[in-house]
Amino acid sequence: MKIVILAAGEGKRMMPLTSDIPKPLLKYRGKTNLDHLFTALPKEIDEAIIVVKYLGEQIKAHCGNEFHGRKISYVKGSLDGNAIGLINTKKYFNEGERFAIAYGDEVISSPEIINDCMTYEFSWLCYKTPNPKVVGIAELDNEGYIKDVEEKPENPKTDIAANGFMIVNTDIFDYTPEFHEKKEYFLSDLMKIFVHKHKVKAVLSSTPNPQITVPEDLERLNKS
Repeated sequence: MKIVILAAGEGKRMMPLTSDIPKPLLKYRGKTNLDHLFTALPKEIDEAIIVVKYLGEQIKAHCGNEFHGRKISYVKGSLDGNAIGLINTKKYFNEGERFAIAYGDEVISSPEIINDCMTYEFSWLCYKTPNPKVVGIAELDNEGYIKDVEEKPENPKTDIAANGFMIVNTDIFDYTPEFHEKKEYFLSDLMKIFVHKHKVKAVLSSTPNPQITVPEDLERLNKS
């Protein structure tokens, strides 16, 4: 099974740390975030397509053509949004193929919860949030499947936040993302359409997977 890792962004909020290092290569607990991520992935995921743009040559040099025993390919991303980077990976998949998606700046803190995601045909890692207005919020049906997702809602319908690990298939490449006022094409737009057309299980984690967003996040991760 393949995974797409979205690692093209500039990491502007992590400046000055990301002025000469791409965010996925920032270190905590002695290893880069990409090393932590690959260590947490189940053996079933044996190939990765990494989407790179900002300082992407450093990521290529770090991971090479094989990383943690997995075959690695690279796709050019876009600073116009992670949806563009994902769409650019289409050539690596057969029609109908199931695959995973993760963000290069997400800290996978529980390999067990990723295994739980893998047990469903399609899934999205979720968690309860105290601040539903600042994240993507999922609305669930009675069986725990996601029936809608809204990014940073003014009036949230639930407190279930959609996190950054997903299991989808190539149908997602058939959709067109919107160009938002922030001048970006968001993956969440593609996922919103995907959950409308497929049964996507919300796999609830007791805590969110931390993300590396601001420099203080690295300090907290080193202490945890």
